Amino acid sequence: MSEAYVVTCPHCHRKNKLPASRLNDAPNCGACKQALFEGKPLNLNSQNFDAHISADLPVLVDFWAPWCGPCRQFAPIFEQAAKHEEPGLRCVKVDTEAEPMLGSRFGIRSIPTLVMFKQGKEIARLSGALPPSELARWIQQVLS
Repeated sequence: MSEAYVVTCPHCHRKNKLPASRLNDAPNCGACKQALFEGKPLNLNSQNFDAHISADLPVLVDFWAPWCGPCRQFAPIFEQAAKHEEPGLRCVKVDTEAEPMLGSRFGIRSIPTLVMFKQGKEIARLSGALPPSELARWIQQVLS
């Protein structure tokens, strides 16, 4: 039997089980029928955060705030990463101003802070904005 992944839908937040061979086939959610991958970061809140980070795909979280200049400068770089890295990696954003409990829960002291999760466990963390090539290198290093 081939490897399967549990992927959380970005729309209805239900879990979907997919064979690894189907990840690149533009799969849709079995419940809401919308695309499971859209090539853009997903905005999460405290109600849906755990459903996404506990899935099988690695999840890269950008903890940010709207008043943060470096966060706003980094946003298009993170968006490009989402477009490039999906479906092997889910990129999500958490607004620490709107979701202070999530920022507190993960000990976010400065923003932007990137945290990589794999099956609900933090596997890497990096504070500060990165240029595109360094972000890609960091992601590759963490996931290899």
